[in-house]
Amino acid sequence: MPRHESAKKRMRQNEKRHERNKSQKSRVRTKIKKLRSLDNKEEAEELLNDVKGDLDRLAAKGTIHTNKAANRKSELEKHVDTLG
Repeated sequence: MPRHESAKKRMRQNEKRHERNKSQKSRVRTKIKKLRSLDNKEEAEELLNDVKGDLDRLAAKGTIHTNKAANRKSELEKHVDTLG
């Protein structure tokens, strides 16, 4: 357990950030699963734009790696392109 006030504060901040990051990543994962399950191309394209924005936001804040976001976006775009 931390003894200094600054270390205690750092623990509180880390815990808050961890919970926020976890919920944001979970929300994006849920949207990705929904996108992969869609069969309608128009709906998928709308959701794809939303997911791409979320992935860019997570990457900009450092929650996920920039390349991981790019790979996910590319993979999802290919999936939507295959829908008919």
